[in-house]
Amino acid sequence: MSTGDSDEDDHAVIRFGVLGPVQAVVNGEPVALGGPGVRGLLAMLLLRPNEVVPVEDILDGLWGEDPPLTARTIVQNYVSRLRRQLRLVDPTGSVWIDTRLPGYQLIVDEDLIDVSRATALLSRARHEHPVRRAELLREALGLWRGPVLADVSPRINAPELEDLRFAVLEARIEADLELGRHAELVGELSTFAESYPFREQMIAHLVLALYRAGRRADALEAYQRFARRAAEDLGIDPGPALRELHERVLNDDSTLLLPAPVPVVAPKVGVLVPAQLPPAPVGFHGRDEELAWLDGLLAEDHGEATPIGVISGQAGIGKTALAALWGRRVAREFPDGQLFAGLRGFQEPLDPGEVLSQFLLTLGVPAGEVPADPDDRAALYRSLLAHRRVLVMLDDARDSEQVRLLLPGGSRALVLITSRVRLEGMVARSGARLLELRTLSGPAAVRVVDFLTGPGRIDSPRLERLATLCGCLPLALRIVGARLASRQEWIADELISDLSDERTRLQALEVEHSDTSVRAALDVTYRGLAEPAAADFRLLGLVPGPWIGPAVLAAMQQTDLTTARRGLRTLAGAFMVTETSQDVFVMHDLVRLYAKQSAPFGGAAFDRLVGYYLGAADKARRLLRPVVDPVSSSVENDILDISTPGQALAWFEREWTNLVAVIDAADPRSAWRLARMAHDYRAVRSTWEEWHTVVHKGLSAAVSAGEKDGEAWLLQSRCALYARFGRASETAGDASRVLRLALELGDDRLIAVGHEALASAYFGLRRYEEALAGYAKALAVDAHPAIEAHVRNNIAQVQRALGRLQEAVEPQRRAVELYREVGEVGFAAFAVGNLAELHAELNDTDQAERHARTAIELSVNSGLALCEAFGREVLGKVLSARGAKSGARQQWERSAELYTQVSSARAEQIRVLIDDLASGV
Repeated sequence: MSTGDSDEDDHAVIRFGVLGPVQAVVNGEPVALGGPGVRGLLAMLLLRPNEVVPVEDILDGLWGEDPPLTARTIVQNYVSRLRRQLRLVDPTGSVWIDTRLPGYQLIVDEDLIDVSRATALLSRARHEHPVRRAELLREALGLWRGPVLADVSPRINAPELEDLRFAVLEARIEADLELGRHAELVGELSTFAESYPFREQMIAHLVLALYRAGRRADALEAYQRFARRAAEDLGIDPGPALRELHERVLNDDSTLLLPAPVPVVAPKVGVLVPAQLPPAPVGFHGRDEELAWLDGLLAEDHGEATPIGVISGQAGIGKTALAALWGRRVAREFPDGQLFAGLRGFQEPLDPGEVLSQFLLTLGVPAGEVPADPDDRAALYRSLLAHRRVLVMLDDARDSEQVRLLLPGGSRALVLITSRVRLEGMVARSGARLLELRTLSGPAAVRVVDFLTGPGRIDSPRLERLATLCGCLPLALRIVGARLASRQEWIADELISDLSDERTRLQALEVEHSDTSVRAALDVTYRGLAEPAAADFRLLGLVPGPWIGPAVLAAMQQTDLTTARRGLRTLAGAFMVTETSQDVFVMHDLVRLYAKQSAPFGGAAFDRLVGYYLGAADKARRLLRPVVDPVSSSVENDILDISTPGQALAWFEREWTNLVAVIDAADPRSAWRLARMAHDYRAVRSTWEEWHTVVHKGLSAAVSAGEKDGEAWLLQSRCALYARFGRASETAGDASRVLRLALELGDDRLIAVGHEALASAYFGLRRYEEALAGYAKALAVDAHPAIEAHVRNNIAQVQRALGRLQEAVEPQRRAVELYREVGEVGFAAFAVGNLAELHAELNDTDQAERHARTAIELSVNSGLALCEAFGREVLGKVLSARGAKSGARQQWERSAELYTQVSSARAEQIRVLIDDLASGV
C-alpha cells in the first residue's frame, strides 16, 4: 500500500456476503476477489467462520470426487491470494486466514458476515413489539441479494441459508398479521403459495389473511387447493394445526378475527385455592439464565398440551430452591393455585396414588368421594384442573412413571418437576422441556456465602477460597455460610483448613445436630443406584485423574468398551458423573471425594488401571518415533484402537492430565516407566512445563525404586529436554551420570546414548572438538538408525557453529533422511528446519525457503508448536534477507507466539528481531 492512504481508509470496515453472489465490500465498494475457485474457498470459510475447515472439505467443495493432481497446491495458492487481498483492503488486520490442522480458519468478527447479521436480527426480533419486530425482520430480508452462493460451484451449498430466509419471512408475516395488515399480505402470500406450494405454515398464514380480509370462500379454497396438491403429489394430509384452522374458518369462528385473551376459570365456591409451594430460599444468586428459561417455558405456546418443565441435576445443586423461587415469583400467573408434592424418589418414594389423594382433598373433594382406584383418582384430578390455571410442582421424582398419573390434562396448567436423574421418558411421552443445572459461577458462589455469613464479614480472598473448596455446589455453600454465621472471624480459617484436607472435607460440610450434609445428600443418590451402577461408581473412586473414559473403566471391570460406556452413561443419568464431550466423563470434586471414600479395598482394579495406561502409552509412543530404550509394558492393550500417529498424538493429548495423575499414584516401578513413555510424546510435542514435570516425577520414582536403568533413561530424558530448549550446557552432570550407569550396567545402547548426551553437553558449553569426538564414540558403539540420526543432526550443528557451513550440509541432509526412514515425527521436522537454516546462511534462499516451509507444514500437520515456531523463525529470516519485511514480521510474530506458548526463552529473541525490523536496523 502507498503511504498516502487516508485515515478513513486505514479504518475501513470490510463486510462479507453469501446471501447472493459471494462478495467482500469495503466502504460500500465490492472488492475484486478472483475467479470462482477463490470465491468458492472464501464461501466455505465464511459459512464456517472461526472454525477450521479441513482441506478435504475444500477439495470436495471445489472439485468433488475428481480433484486434479495439484489440487492441494491450487488451494494453497487460493489461500495466498485471499490473504494478499485481505491485507490490501483490511489494513487493520482484523480479518485473516490462519493455517490450522487439518485445514484453514477464517478469523473474523461474525457480525461482518450477512448471514450472521440476519440470524442476529431474527433472534432480536423475537422479543420485540410487533411493530419493531416487523422492522427488524424487513431489515434482515433486505440482506438477501439474490440466489445464495450464486457465483460459486453448485457443490458448495448451504440449504440452511434458505431455511433461514423462510424463517425470517414467516416471522415477518406473523408480525404483520398481529398488526392487522392481512389485506396487504394476501397478494404476497398468494404468490408465495404458487412458488412454494408445500410450505404449510405459509398456507396457514394465507388462509388466515383471507379470512380476516372478509374472503372466507377464498380462504376455504386456498386450504382445499393445498389439501389436493398434498394428497396427489405427496400422498399426505394437511397437518393438525392447518386442519384445525380450516375447521374454524369453516365454522366461521369469529375469534380468528382478533386475538382474544383466554378466560380465567375461577375455583368453585368453597374450594380452597392451594398455595403449597415451599418458601423461597434466601441468599439465592447466580441462576438468571435458568430463571429466564423457566419464564420462556411459561410464555411458550404449547398448543393443547400441558407445558412440562424438568429441572434435573446432582444432589445439592439447588433444583428445589430454583423451582420454589420461580414458582413464587410467578404465582400471580396461576390464580387457581399452586400444588406441591415432595415425591422422595430416592429415599422412600411416595406412591402416586397417595399424592393424588392429597391433591384431591386440597382441591375440595370430600374425603368420602375420593375414588379408591388410582386411575379413577387421576381422571377426577384431570377433570378438576382441565380449565384451571394451576402450577403443579413435583419435587425429587424418581422416574417418569412416578409422575405419570400426576400430570393434569389441561393446557392452562404448568407442571414443574425436579429430579436427580434425567427424565428423558418425559420428553418422549409428554414433550417435556429439560433444564440441567450446573454448579454456580465463582462470583455467584461467593455472593451466596457472603450473604449467609453476613455481608462483608469475611474478606474476598477467603470467600473465594471457601467457594472453590465447596466446588461452587449450592448445598455446600449454604452449609459453609451456616457454619460461619454469627461465629468469630477466625472460624473461617479453621473451616478452610478442614475443607482443604480430603480426609475432613465431607465432615466439614455438615451442620451440627442436623441431617443436612453433602454426604447425606450423596448417600441418598448412591443408595438409589442399581448394583451394577453402584459397583461402577465405587471403581471411579480409584481413578486419580480429573476425568474418566470408557476404556479405563473397561480395563478395571475387565469388560468391553460398550458395557463400560453404558455404565458411565447410567451414572451420568443419575448426575454422579457428567459427560462433557463424547466419552469424557468428569465428577464434581465432592462427588469424587465421596466415590474415593466408597472405593473398594485391595489393589487389583487399580493395578489394571495402571496396566491400561502402561499398555496404551507404550503402544502410542511407538507410533510416534522409534523407541531406543528397552522399556515396555507387560500388558497387551487391546481395548483401545490406536493404529496411526494421528491417533497416538490425540490419545496422549487427551489423556495427558490423567497420565500425570497415574504417575503420581502408581508404584515407583510403574511410575518411572510411564514417565519414560510420556517423554517420547513430549519429544514430539514439546512444551517445557509438561515435559519437565513428567521427567522429574519419573526420575524421582526410578531413584526411589532403586532401579539404575530407570534412573539412566530418565536422566537421558532430562538431557533431551534441556537440549531441545537450548540449555544443553546445563546437562553435563546428568550426561556423565548416564554414561557411568550405562558402563556399570554393560548396556551398549545406553552407552551410545550416554556418549551422545555428553557430547551434546559439550556442544552447549562450546567445547566443539570434544563434542565431535563424543558423537564419534556414540556412532562407534551403536549404529541404531534413530541414534545415528540424532548424532548426525548434532554433528551438523557443531560444524555450523565452527563456521564450516558446507561441511555441515551432508550430515544434516543425512539426518533428515534417517529421521524419515525410522518414522521420527518430531525430530524430522526440526532437522528440516536446521537444513533450512544452513541453506539460509549459505545464501541459498530458494532452498532455505523450501525447507523452512516444509518444516512448518510438517509441524502444523502434527501439531508441533515448538518446531513450527523454529520453522517460522527461519522463514522470517529468509524473507527478511529478501526484503519482504511484512512477510518476515508476520512469520516472526507467529513464531514468538508459539515460543511463548511452549515456555521457550527464544520468544524474547524473536521479539528483538521484530523490533529491529521495525526500526530498520
